Amino acid sequence: MPLYDDIQEAAAAVRQLWAGSPTVGIVLGTGLGKFADEITDRTEIPYEQIPHFPRSTAPSHKGRLVCGTLGGKSVVAMEGRFHLYEGYTAQQVTFPVRVMKALGCGVLICSNACGGLNPQYSRGDIMFIEDHINLLGANPLVGPNDDRLGERFPDMCHAYDRDLLSLARRVAMDEKIPVQQGVYAAVLGPCLETRAEYRALRTMGADVIGMSTIPEVIVGVHSKMRNLGLSVITDMCLADALQPVSLTEILHTANEAEPKVRALVRRIVAEL
Repeated sequence: MPLYDDIQEAAAAVRQLWAGSPTVGIVLGTGLGKFADEITDRTEIPYEQIPHFPRSTAPSHKGRLVCGTLGGKSVVAMEGRFHLYEGYTAQQVTFPVRVMKALGCGVLICSNACGGLNPQYSRGDIMFIEDHINLLGANPLVGPNDDRLGERFPDMCHAYDRDLLSLARRVAMDEKIPVQQGVYAAVLGPCLETRAEYRALRTMGADVIGMSTIPEVIVGVHSKMRNLGLSVITDMCLADALQPVSLTEILHTANEAEPKVRALVRRIVAEL
């Protein structure tokens, strides 16, 4: 099928530019791109040089694949992800995850910036994702299934690997970094939500709200990868105390939280 062939072509292009054998794939969300500086002996590959890769248009997303070493492990990191609100299909958004798998990654770590719905959370908190609610109106597995990529009906009971969650919590405790654990909901965007929508999302059981991550995790499950999700809460979305928020504020909070994300992911990767 064309998707499988496109994945192999993209992976071959990466291998021509970098000789590593990665075991961990990392997706860096809004405001977290500087994390790539943690990767040593790195090769930076602009998305334009990889066949079939989309182009990142979201603010603060540089648009390159960073390959190298982190915590003693060979890794591939997306410095800039893709979103449905940019006009891409769910299959295009998740294409890089397919390529990570083809390169050899067995673990996928996704980070994002999000809004906090749980009143017990605070701006700047980090939340490990234990489950999600897909309100994007799209699924990257829609269409003919290629058994070489994964089974037709993957089970999502433990989309976020329980052992990775336990490891992440232990690392956070060791590093003395307070963390939350909860449910991530994703909507299409790009506008932020109304008061009524925030109230409805909280009633549904969502602790945070964002516009990404879920498609990548679905493909991670389909690809038999072990998934870990981290959300940085950049603004509070409390329906009865809602205030306008700007992208500048969101990026500022994400940047402030980045050192904590660096410490957590570096240790988690090292202990895999």
